[in-house]
Amino acid sequence: MTLPPDAQAAEVTRLRLVIARLYRQMSQASSGQDLTFSQLSALARTEEHGPLRLGALAARESVAAPSMTRTLAVLTRKGLVAKQRDPKDRRSHLVTVTPEGRALLARLRRQRSELLAGRIARLTDEQRETLRSAVGVLELLLDRP
Repeated sequence: MTLPPDAQAAEVTRLRLVIARLYRQMSQASSGQDLTFSQLSALARTEEHGPLRLGALAARESVAAPSMTRTLAVLTRKGLVAKQRDPKDRRSHLVTVTPEGRALLARLRRQRSELLAGRIARLTDEQRETLRSAVGVLELLLDRP
């Protein structure tokens, strides 16, 4: 059954607000975090795909190289990433996550997962099953057309 346009807009708004509020609550549950969303995203992306050249990381984050340079400057100053010469092109550098960066990401993920697990534990069995089913559908929303 297709909803009328007003009801569709209301559903989209409701979903957007739930996702945003839940993310904000998980972020607030991560103690000691003084990094911006962009900095954390670049750190996590580097951990996932690194080592990376600055341009490749900027492209994965959909930002301009100068913006990524500023982001990496903060992460480098905090000891969370390091730059190493690219062995294939000595004029370039590769960005890698330091052990301190990996430890920070692990701690933040653990704290956020603990908050979410506690919330899920309050659900009924039926609600948990509905949530499990919804995760796959939500993952489809991550794909860009």
